[in-house]
Amino acid sequence: MITDNVGAVNIRVPRDRNGTFEPQLVTKRQRRLSDMDAMVLSLFAKGLTTGEIAAHFAEVYGTSVSKDTISRITDRVVDEMNTWMARPLEPIYAAVFIDAIVVKVRDGQVRNQPYYAAIGVDLDGHKDILGIWPGQGDGESAKFWFACLTELKNRGVKDVFFMVCDGLKGLPDSIGSVFPAAKVQTCIIHLLRNSFSYASKRHWPEIAANLRPVYEASTPADAERAFEQFAEKWGKAYPAMIRLWRNAWTEFIPFLDYDVEIRKVLCSTNAIESLNARFRRAVRARGHFPNEQAALKTLYLTVRSLDPKGTGQTRWGMRWKPALNAFAVTFADRMPAASTHQ
Repeated sequence: MITDNVGAVNIRVPRDRNGTFEPQLVTKRQRRLSDMDAMVLSLFAKGLTTGEIAAHFAEVYGTSVSKDTISRITDRVVDEMNTWMARPLEPIYAAVFIDAIVVKVRDGQVRNQPYYAAIGVDLDGHKDILGIWPGQGDGESAKFWFACLTELKNRGVKDVFFMVCDGLKGLPDSIGSVFPAAKVQTCIIHLLRNSFSYASKRHWPEIAANLRPVYEASTPADAERAFEQFAEKWGKAYPAMIRLWRNAWTEFIPFLDYDVEIRKVLCSTNAIESLNARFRRAVRARGHFPNEQAALKTLYLTVRSLDPKGTGQTRWGMRWKPALNAFAVTFADRMPAASTHQ
């Protein structure tokens, strides 16, 4: 018997003449206590490989746990993961953020494969990771996104006020087909970050200051005037940066029509950035994964570790009530008839 407190323990099970004795704390043929399984899953979610977990048990508890045993423990969460991916969702989300992380998967040869995560902010201000989907690595088609969004709809999502994404081809058209009332909004923080990638670092502070009047404008018309001034100043030095903004303009301006509290929600990338940071930490130690399922299992265990209930659901990081009031006024005809949001 292996325990998480003292390592390996020898247990002698009493026997009676009729063989009817049934141990209660440690059942017959049980090799591990459940606390050990929980520890393995926790270490795995934090980015340790099966070899590193085995070494940890040998060093700390003085017991030998094979890599195959550790793999079998982590494989048990696959059914749980499938149940999680099919669970019912809220009928309405104020915003859904969609982003990708690239993972190396060995399938014949090592290749970069994106995994897309969707985080929904519901009307109670809860951030909920709605799902994780493996892509193909060469840009996903509208058919792929239509399938993902239809899956969300089949799980109970009836309406989304805003879909926030960043340059994912095929996604805007699919959003219009599945959630026709949703506004497609480009990720402002990603747009700014991509802008700096085209510019010399010594110009970053000035560019940041010059872009502020664009994304903080009171109206789309004011934003356009501010951007033309920006383009006139920086267009000659950094034409690719100006083209970046022009190409994203249609998906950039929607949030300018809304209350400042709604803008705060749409401009915040803390939710998706925090999740991606956890994902990167978990996959970095592994280098690459043997297959798509192994990578997906690791990402799910990361989600599972985000809160004690294992749902990946957390509270919005800012004051939610002002935002809820702004959404309730702006989308009054789409809000639930009776609301008791906390």
